[in-house]
Amino acid sequence: MRVLIGCGGTGGHIYPAIAIADGIKRRAPDAVFLFVGAKGGKEVGLVVAAGYPIQRISIKGFQRRKIFKNLLLPFLLLKSFYQARSIIKSFKPDVVIGTGGYASFPTLFVAAMQRIPTLIQEQNSVAGLANKLLARFVDKVCTGYQDVFLPCAKEKIIFTGNPIRSSLCTFQEDRMDALEYFSFSAFQNKKCLLVVGGSGGASMLNTTFLEWSAQLSSLDIQVIWVTGERYFAPIKKAMKDYRHIKCYPFLSNMEMAYAAADIVISRAGALSIAELCVRGKPTILVPSSNVVGDHQTKNSLPLAAQGAVVHITDQECPFLLIPKVIELLNDETQQLELVKRMAPFTTLHANAQDKIAKIIVDLV
Repeated sequence: MRVLIGCGGTGGHIYPAIAIADGIKRRAPDAVFLFVGAKGGKEVGLVVAAGYPIQRISIKGFQRRKIFKNLLLPFLLLKSFYQARSIIKSFKPDVVIGTGGYASFPTLFVAAMQRIPTLIQEQNSVAGLANKLLARFVDKVCTGYQDVFLPCAKEKIIFTGNPIRSSLCTFQEDRMDALEYFSFSAFQNKKCLLVVGGSGGASMLNTTFLEWSAQLSSLDIQVIWVTGERYFAPIKKAMKDYRHIKCYPFLSNMEMAYAAADIVISRAGALSIAELCVRGKPTILVPSSNVVGDHQTKNSLPLAAQGAVVHITDQECPFLLIPKVIELLNDETQQLELVKRMAPFTTLHANAQDKIAKIIVDLV
């Protein structure tokens, strides 16, 4: 079984692709994989680190705010179609999978035109542009949310939840070992707060925490703060005197961060939500208001409606977030209730990897 996977753009597209590949490998140990990514994208490093080969094509995303930068896009798209066709001809896949992002569109479109079995996985409550365009042509669509609109026959769409990496499902590291991993071993009795703004970082979260850093330091807690690479240098400099606040541009080992954390503050990316549910973490979600279709707010609504997370808007964040953090850290009953109400979502996302892998093997 030969599997070609197109993905790219952000970790929210890349990690589900890796999770799907891992799931297929368990069902079909002899399967051979090849990923397709965009030149200059994050996917190359992440995919290679996961142990899979990857080839790159010359595609870039549509720039919504800088229209003049799109002038070369038609030529890049034609070139990427040719490159995808060459990769497919050489690799001879039995199935082609896309998880969204720039590289998935030409790869899946060329495969569908050649009548190779195709499947896309849409993580968000609002479908991305690539998956909307592809939905009419592919054979199956797996979704992370139940009511995602896609312009295709309803029979194609299967609600599976979002697949997360196997390591996050099976990781059993002791909390004390995790704290030691972050050099917090001398402070094991302190509560630990994890702040993560997605693969690109979150300006609003970072700004809020900078403004409240003195108050946080006085709370006698320890903080793991994933800032995003572009925000890291000035935040690291500002936090140099706060020994209980550890800043990182990016964490490849999120298993350790989840194990160490008592509560988590996060943006509402679909994959982040799935990971937090599977790890069973009391969570404060602050959806980004600067994403297409306001999809992060819509991602968070099912959990908020069930009382499974604390929900704060971007507008409320500067003055409400830290008081909510203090309230939740001091209320273990509320922490346990949040995790209890997460249970249906935990089961959904924990089983998604195997569901999608089975659908793909059956499709082949």
